Amino acid sequence: MTRKFTRALIAGLGLAGLTLAGCTSTSPTTAQPPPTASASTTAPASGTAPASPARPNFVFVLTDDLSWNLVQYMPHVRALEAAGTTMSGYYVVDSLCCPSRSAIFTGEYPHDDGVFTNGGNDGGYAAFNKNGDQQKSFALALHDSGYRTAMIGKYLNGYQPADQIPPGWDEWDVAGNGYPEFNYTLNQNGAQRHYGASPQDYLTDVLSAKATSFIDSSASAGKPFMLEVATFAPHAPYTPAPRYAHADQQLTYPRTSAYDTLPVNPPSWLKGHPPLTATEQDKINETYRERVQDDLSVDDMIGQLEHELQVKGLASNTYFIFSSDNGYHMGEYRLGPGKQTAYDTDIHVPLIVTGPGVPAGRVVSALASNIDLCPTFETLADLPVPASVDGHSLAALWHGSQPAGWRQAILIEHHGPDDSPGDPDRQDYGDGDPPSYEAVRTATALYVRYADGEQEYYDTARDPDELDNIAAQGVPAALRQTLHALQTCHTGSTCWAAAHLS
Repeated sequence: MTRKFTRALIAGLGLAGLTLAGCTSTSPTTAQPPPTASASTTAPASGTAPASPARPNFVFVLTDDLSWNLVQYMPHVRALEAAGTTMSGYYVVDSLCCPSRSAIFTGEYPHDDGVFTNGGNDGGYAAFNKNGDQQKSFALALHDSGYRTAMIGKYLNGYQPADQIPPGWDEWDVAGNGYPEFNYTLNQNGAQRHYGASPQDYLTDVLSAKATSFIDSSASAGKPFMLEVATFAPHAPYTPAPRYAHADQQLTYPRTSAYDTLPVNPPSWLKGHPPLTATEQDKINETYRERVQDDLSVDDMIGQLEHELQVKGLASNTYFIFSSDNGYHMGEYRLGPGKQTAYDTDIHVPLIVTGPGVPAGRVVSALASNIDLCPTFETLADLPVPASVDGHSLAALWHGSQPAGWRQAILIEHHGPDDSPGDPDRQDYGDGDPPSYEAVRTATALYVRYADGEQEYYDTARDPDELDNIAAQGVPAALRQTLHALQTCHTGSTCWAAAHLS
């Protein structure tokens, strides 16, 4: 990287350290993904937060398409890693925006909440409503128990600013098409407001200001709060804040052994992809630089929210959670920039948390899924978790417990190909557009079964970049049985039982 960008990053790390002073005794951890879950087991109990004089607050920052290899350029996120706990075995139920976000709200797998895609009969905001998912949202549960709640930024694919405010939200500042970061409209508590192309209209900065204001008003109200800030960054078209445009022109994409390489025995949808051309590789480097620049304003927002929590005296009783709805491949397996596959590039994303009772500088390898966030929020808010929720609370893990008998597998479900006109996540052959599949990820394996019967099986302990498909040698019966059990489970107890290898 250039000297100018290096100096800026070092200065940012110093500022982040000051922001979290008193919370951490370790230096920031590496920005690359922590090792994926080990084979050791941990235990089932949900657990609760340590005793506190008041119910805790939540600040949940959810980014769009953020991959682990961007974190190294986000000093405030790196400081969160040092000050809190990183869930290194955290995966999403589908590497696609709306199914992932729906699972977060409801705590249910796509086969239970009915949201498999971004639109049409089986996806998007319409499917979320059709399946009664509004009533399952953690926001409604927290709101009805006395929490102030705020949804700021991106909600679900298909939601438009002219639509009604869903139940359970006290503050609502949500865009429809906010991907360009300029020239968008927000539904601001029922009133539509258009923002233009001036620097002060940059969406991530507007979201930051509104989130800061919500923290301030919540402090004045003296009530616990749940604040979700869902950025459109760093989703395409990767528009940076004007202050970060051209922040660095020499960054190159961090390549793994999967870059420009096909797996042995690839599935049919991937098999014919040719090597990346020099032009395609140059474009990948350019896109990566744009994504880094786009994320710098997200990192600024995190620092601003942390500062506001401290100023208002709320930091010690607030869980600050950082994550992404899915990952992003760029050149791996000879694919152009995209997602939707079952590979770790797309399903393995950051989950970092700080807060009351959360150990500093800790990495937890236990398998976790984004269906676990809903029951975690409800558990920490001292609310009952409905039996219909497929996920399991992470509260015990967040607070340093290592109970025995934790899950051994998680489910990934995808409906494809995703080539609907107008879908911001539409991908073509070059970017990767796999057909429907079900997959199971364990601490040491990835097993994928496509709707047409094709299979992939990777021993990730030996082959962490998932390059040697050994399905033809035989898939262990335990993986096949676990996949079937998970894709047919429908309650918290049955999904928990299914998540243990036979």
